[in-house]
Amino acid sequence: YWCSSFQTPHFISNNYHNNLENNHLNLLLSRCDGNTFQLYFSQLSNEKYQNYMVKQNIHLPFFRNDIPSIYGACHGLLCLFDPSKDKAAIWNPSNREFKILPPSSIQRPPYFSPFEETYLTLDGVSFDHAAFGFDSKTDDYKFIRFVTLTFVNSEEEYAHPDFIYQVELYSLRSNSWKEIPYPDYNPNGKTLGNNYVDGICYWKTETGAYLDFRGLILSFDMRNDKFSVLPIPEFVGSFPEYYVDLLVFNGSLGAIVYPTERIDTSCDLWVTSEGVWTKQFNIKSISGVVHPLMGFGKNSDLFLRDTNDEVLLFDASTQELKKLEINTDLDHLRFAISLHSYLESLVRINGIQEVEKYVICQPTRNASNEY
Repeated sequence: YWCSSFQTPHFISNNYHNNLENNHLNLLLSRCDGNTFQLYFSQLSNEKYQNYMVKQNIHLPFFRNDIPSIYGACHGLLCLFDPSKDKAAIWNPSNREFKILPPSSIQRPPYFSPFEETYLTLDGVSFDHAAFGFDSKTDDYKFIRFVTLTFVNSEEEYAHPDFIYQVELYSLRSNSWKEIPYPDYNPNGKTLGNNYVDGICYWKTETGAYLDFRGLILSFDMRNDKFSVLPIPEFVGSFPEYYVDLLVFNGSLGAIVYPTERIDTSCDLWVTSEGVWTKQFNIKSISGVVHPLMGFGKNSDLFLRDTNDEVLLFDASTQELKKLEINTDLDHLRFAISLHSYLESLVRINGIQEVEKYVICQPTRNASNEY
């Protein structure tokens, strides 16, 4: 009885909200080993006075030969997805529970080309933008992804491809996929870490022609499975001249804005609340700094990457920049290192908890973060 009480929905919810109120944020660096070319995570200490040192490295054998994208966190859960192989899993790094998502059962319909007046052959299926979040209406965790179907005329030697687009939605409660109507806009660009806030997922999109782009934000509501479009505010200026990276800042949708030419390496952080965008702060040009790594740690600490792909920490309150002693010399694709934050959570996902078999933890060798 004493043990089972820790698994009740009431206790799990109280535990999560207590961690939320006390800002018990945990940080993971997603990395790729330069020798084995395998994905692994470095769990960082969550205290600034410890210089965010690496506590341990975590390897996930299910993605041993893959470099998946990471979505979330949502209630302490992360979703890992390799778009090249249609492999996905939900992972709770707090209790090491791991659930492999089933393959999609969505039908790939035949395509009749009105131009060629014949049915085309399905030549490829690719997956791109995605998001992971929570449906509070049905108490369900969902994973959404955009699918591109490539069709060709198999009788032609140099066939011109035709593309059909789908959206697939996975439900953890039913452990199944379903197709939902495709929106009027295609998502593009990237987000810094999480792209989910309070039941809604966000992506950048655009409309218009070259040199006349108009930036937009495509949103998806997990509670009613509906897409919407929001304008990117006027503060961005001319769209082709500025990059806009969406992120989550202190529980709200935010945007990092910086010039495309990179002559000026300064950037602004804007945050929206009830449709109103407010500028939080400006990071002035710093020699050697490229752009944000993957978002924020505790107390608005912003993780940056320099021209040598080393990890830096920017304290927004003091405007101070500090190099972290995280050794990335042996990393493969150092420019692709990403930061992900999550809160400790006891949420169960009906997965596997065989730690020794599915999640391998390797403590770091010393305090200098060499491994």
